[in-house]
Amino acid sequence: MARYFITGGAGFIGSNLADRLLADGHQVTVYDNLSTGQREFIAPASRQKGFTLIEGDVLDESRLGSAVAGHDFVFHLAANADVRFGTDHPRRDLEQNTIATYNVLEAMRLAGIKRIAFSSTGSIYGEAATIPTPEDAPFPIQTSLYGASKLAGEGLISAYVSGFGFSAYIFRFVSILGERYSHGHVFDFFHALAKDPTRLRVLGNGKQRKSYLYVKDCVEAILTVIEKSAEPVAIYNLGTDEYCQVNDSIGWICGKLGVNPERQYTGGDRGWIGDNPFIFLDTKKVRSLGWKPRLTIQKGVEKTVEYLTANPWLFERR
Repeated sequence: MARYFITGGAGFIGSNLADRLLADGHQVTVYDNLSTGQREFIAPASRQKGFTLIEGDVLDESRLGSAVAGHDFVFHLAANADVRFGTDHPRRDLEQNTIATYNVLEAMRLAGIKRIAFSSTGSIYGEAATIPTPEDAPFPIQTSLYGASKLAGEGLISAYVSGFGFSAYIFRFVSILGERYSHGHVFDFFHALAKDPTRLRVLGNGKQRKSYLYVKDCVEAILTVIEKSAEPVAIYNLGTDEYCQVNDSIGWICGKLGVNPERQYTGGDRGWIGDNPFIFLDTKKVRSLGWKPRLTIQKGVEKTVEYLTANPWLFERR
């Protein structure tokens, strides 16, 4: 039995990870300021033996330091994931992604904890020249503040591995879908169609190509890497071996909802500053460990729609 500490553990991915670790018999502490995380997401975990919730911010160094002490392993998932509006508040990515990661690393160092898993992003590849994009692809110019702040976090973690003997697992995600999903294109389209099922505004031309991964497949991949990888800094892409157009996803969402709206496109090949019109990660490395996703992108989208249909309270909260 291990003692796990999850920053952002009341969020979408974090709460699903907490459920899985508890089911495996481990102790789990969720550290979350509940700014975007939801108490409802951790309600099942809170009924389990071995679960602790500590309300706190990763920018509060004192509270973070006292909270992390006594644990064996840190999952650092807390972050600002507002990619679309990053240029409206540039400092937010620096503070909540980069400085927060430094705070977590320092709290771990002072507490004598040396194993960390970090939720990075496929956005660090910018508009990659190599598709599908492998972990060792040359880094192009950064195109989003979110990606740049996560890449800086990766650099800090690698330096702590070299300087202080840490072990690190860095996961570059595609977009994640599934139960407790609370922001992103499926959320936005679902919400818009609930208000007006006759028309749908689509940023860009709808032909942007994206890859997605179901959240429980994501959690399984993370735990597989931690169990099997022996690299000091284990960097893994997480995604499926397929991609879809935004238009495909709209079709699946509308099919589940039984609507056929007029699509109104804003034009261009991207939806916002930093939007990459083609994201498709090479996942041969994680598959070599024996992992593969159970759900297709379409099934992931449909399960997300089912969850949002059953949980309308989330739209009022968000």
